[in-house]
Order: sequence, then C-alpha cells, then structure tokens
Amino acid sequence: MARPLLDTVETFTRLAGHNRVAMLLFRLGERQAFGINVFKVREVLRRPRLEHMPSMHDLVAGSFDYRGHTIPVVDLAAAMGYPPLATVDSAHLIVTEFNRSVQGFLVSDVDRIVHVDGAQMAAPPSALGYGPRVNAVTRLDGDLIAIVDVEQVLASVDPRAVDLSENVQHAAQAQPARNRRVLVVDDSLVARTQLVDLFRKMDLESVIAKDGSEGLEILHRMAAGPAAERVALVVSDIEMPSMDGYALTRAIREDAQLRHLKVLLHSSLSGVFNEAMVERVGADRFIAKFQPDILATAVLELLPA
Repeated sequence: MARPLLDTVETFTRLAGHNRVAMLLFRLGERQAFGINVFKVREVLRRPRLEHMPSMHDLVAGSFDYRGHTIPVVDLAAAMGYPPLATVDSAHLIVTEFNRSVQGFLVSDVDRIVHVDGAQMAAPPSALGYGPRVNAVTRLDGDLIAIVDVEQVLASVDPRAVDLSENVQHAAQAQPARNRRVLVVDDSLVARTQLVDLFRKMDLESVIAKDGSEGLEILHRMAAGPAAERVALVVSDIEMPSMDGYALTRAIREDAQLRHLKVLLHSSLSGVFNEAMVERVGADRFIAKFQPDILATAVLELLPA
C-alpha cells in the first residue's frame, strides 16, 4: 500500500489552492469511513510489533522503530470510541508527520485516496455524537465521511502549553500598533485555543472564525462597519471545510475593500509546496504549526504600526 499511496499523493497536489483536498480514507472497525489529509501521511504499514510501557497514555498502543527513530503509536480506534486495535494483527498503521513531529495511528483498514470539494464539507451536527475529534463531514457516493481532527487527538495524548519567550512577549507589549485585533480562522478547537492564548499573551484581541467562509463573512461585515472594529491581520489555517485557507486568501486579494489586509497562513501541512502556494494566492507569510515564538514574531512584523 505504501508505494502506490505515495505515488498517488503527487497527482493530487494540483487540487490545492482550488478549495479541494485529497483524503486518505480508512475504517476503525465498522462500515463508517473516516478521512485524513494525504499531505499528513508518510506511509501505510501493517501493524508492527509494538513496545509498551505501563506509564504510557491510555490511547498510546506503544512505540516502534520507524526508519531509525522511535515514534509513538496512537490507537485511533480507541480514541474514537471503537474497540482497541493494539493487539489486532490485521490492523494497519498510518504514519503521519504533523506539526513537525512523526507518529503512527492504528486503524482497522485503509481504503483509498479520494479528492473532496471543500464546499461540500461542513462541521458535523452535534447530534451525530462525534464530539470534538471530528471537525468536518462530507458525503462521497452517498456514504458519510468523517474527517478526523488529528490536532485534537494528539492534544489529548500530549497536551502542550503555549510558551512565549520573555523577549518576544516584551516586544509584543512594547509595539505601538494602533489596531491590535487579529482574525483567527481555524476549524480545530485545539488550534483556535492555542492561538487565542498566544495572542492574549501578546496583548492582542482575537476574533474567531471556524472556517474560511465564516472568516470572509466576518471581514465583509467589518468592512461595512466602523473602522475601529476591523482587524489588522488574518491568521488562517489552510485545510478547512467550506472554504480553505488558500481560497480565503484569494478571495481577500480579489476584494477591493479587503486586499490591503495582511494574511498569515498557519498550518500543520508544512513543506516547500505550501510555501509556493502561499506566494501564488497572495498570502504574506507561511508558518508551520505550532511554533509560538516564530509565529508571534511574524505577527509583530505584519501588524501595521
């Protein structure tokens, strides 16, 4: 599965920037299909032999040697409320690179790669019972696809505090910016919480949107209102339902009332490809998640004096 998967990923890169995303579909023990962005996926393997320590988190099935590095393996089935897969020989392992770290996720079966129209993705109704670990749903050939919020799953296993160095914090508080409001656009509750916490430490006010469509609506509403209530900077995730960060940036640049805004794209999908797309859609900066000092410094540079 690994080689064909990696060969196929390159075919789907042309979809980025057009509000379409390539998803690797998998299952966790039942017919329900789940998805994860293929750009987070390094490889798909059969479940290897795992080493386990009693002190590990309940959702960590163990660790194993992956190309010379010891990486943790999260039982994604258990995290999503399904029977654990740690001892199931037929289970598969999805190796991912996420927020500059490598980890594995146990799933029962891997299906295929598909491309999804971002406009057809929406936040799941609470009645479906997914909770915060699914941040979008869509339908493919009539079947429901649930997109896993990997950030939330990892945060439940390894919560990380938002630490800002004293130098950067002092620089933020000393900067004489007139407008200290930032629009935060991210579909992940964990990511939004981290950003709001970071900006609070920088004495910045956050306005929140859960996807690009909501962010654009907020910007249009602000543009029609008093100047004092507008934002000075947009900090947006890239992969989001309804409208992704690339499409949001392009919409801002094509709007005469909004094109002056600075846009910083902030994503777990790091790499040269994203940097090229940032330039193509007209964003001002790209920062890989989550590096508080680097992000804070970039925000300070982009805020108008």
